Amino acid sequence: MATTKPKTAAKKTAAKPKAVAAKKPVAKSKAAASKKPAVVKPVAAPAKTKKVVKKVVVEKKGIFDGFFAKKYDANESVLTIFKKPSLYGALIGELVGTLLLTLVMFALSFFGIYNAAIYTFAFIAITVAVFAFSGAQLNPIITAGMMATRRISVVRGVLYILAQIIGAMTALGIFSGFYAGGGDMAAYAVPTMAKVAEGTFGLVSIVELVGAILLGFFFSRALAYKRSVFTFAAVVAGGFAAATLIGYIVSYAFLGLGNNFVFNPAVAMAYQIFPTAGANFGEIFGGICSALATYAIFPAIGGIVGFYIADFASALASSEE
Repeated sequence: MATTKPKTAAKKTAAKPKAVAAKKPVAKSKAAASKKPAVVKPVAAPAKTKKVVKKVVVEKKGIFDGFFAKKYDANESVLTIFKKPSLYGALIGELVGTLLLTLVMFALSFFGIYNAAIYTFAFIAITVAVFAFSGAQLNPIITAGMMATRRISVVRGVLYILAQIIGAMTALGIFSGFYAGGGDMAAYAVPTMAKVAEGTFGLVSIVELVGAILLGFFFSRALAYKRSVFTFAAVVAGGFAAATLIGYIVSYAFLGLGNNFVFNPAVAMAYQIFPTAGANFGEIFGGICSALATYAIFPAIGGIVGFYIADFASALASSEE
């Protein structure tokens, strides 16, 4: 019987288990390999700094520090002032403003209208109109105070006074020209100041002096409000109204002197205060000197005193305790 060989098992394939490919270590780049580990240096503790406390010494200013200092352009002089176009605008403002004020005073006194309210409103309007040109001083009394307190230079002050006098005299010329035209105005006379009677020189001078002090004081205080032109004009006009009221009371009621005050040397000249006739030259010259003293010198002194009183009071009020 034939024997069959048992089937041989299928060729044994060397079923070798698939070797899991071992991951080759990723070769580090040379740069990385060469990179040395960073050495962390210990941070040194900040050095203790000493606090230096500086003592700030605040010097206390005295009441009169800067009291007499210049308050205008220090470079302004005779050699430089005429190169400024603004000067000529200021002079026009002073001339026109004083001319208008004089005409208003002439018109009121011409018809015997002594109404302080009318003049006050006119004063405010004229001041507002010319304020931007020159500050609307319109009075040698005020200009003298401005020069003495060094708010404007002497050169500018003298030019302002000349412009004010020219303005007032121009007003007299205009008014006299209309008066010469005749008509109903012939019944009136061109306004003039009552002559200072003999023996009343001192009394009239005192009235002018006191009124000028009030004007200087009010104008100096009004300068603190010059950013508001209307407020400035109202304070100045109120000062003139107060001076006029006191002048009337003292001159008429107490002294019986009549209308012998004007509180404006330029307008006083337009009111023809200087004598034009006399027995001799000495009498005429004496009358001119007397009129200048009463209506120019004493009022100028009063204006300066008024400015300094206001500045002194302001310095005391703003001083540190």
